[in-house]
Amino acid sequence: MNSKTKKIVGIGLLTAIVVVLQSLAVGIKFGPFSVTFVLIPIVVGAALYGWIAGAWLGFIFGAIVLFTDAGAFLAVSVPGTIVTCLLKGIMAGLVAGLIYSVLKKVNEYVAVLVAAISAPIVNTGIFLLGCRLFFYETIKGWAAAAEFENAGAYMIFGLVGLNFLVEMAVNVLLSVVIVRIINIGKKTLL
Repeated sequence: MNSKTKKIVGIGLLTAIVVVLQSLAVGIKFGPFSVTFVLIPIVVGAALYGWIAGAWLGFIFGAIVLFTDAGAFLAVSVPGTIVTCLLKGIMAGLVAGLIYSVLKKVNEYVAVLVAAISAPIVNTGIFLLGCRLFFYETIKGWAAAAEFENAGAYMIFGLVGLNFLVEMAVNVLLSVVIVRIINIGKKTLL
């Protein structure tokens, strides 16, 4: 099998893993949203195949979120939900891939660690920006109903706080495993 075919097969397998993991994640909730373990194969794909593959895997993640976990936001703004879900996934994969490609020249473990840390930061950061841009009036109502003094505190502590910490911890803890997967992948898939 030539390297282009191996790359297509590898990205296809990671795409399937993203679909399955995100579909199953609907049942794993910390707070109002499901925890995103799917960032791990996105980081692996971005490191193995580059930032375009990372962006593709992030797009698939965002598309699955639209169908499985975005109902409350779709009811408020369909365009805002689509932009937020797709952009947060695409950018998480793209940024992880770019970071890995720059830092791998220095140290592969550092490259994977920083890429693995960047993915949940970008994912959550763009989600919060989307909430502020498209859903702020609704979120103010949710914050008041949940007895938060302001919408910003609700967004950080009510919407993303625990999820973000779990996602970050999983990515950091598994970063060494991710390096091993990447090294195996480079030997067998590339």
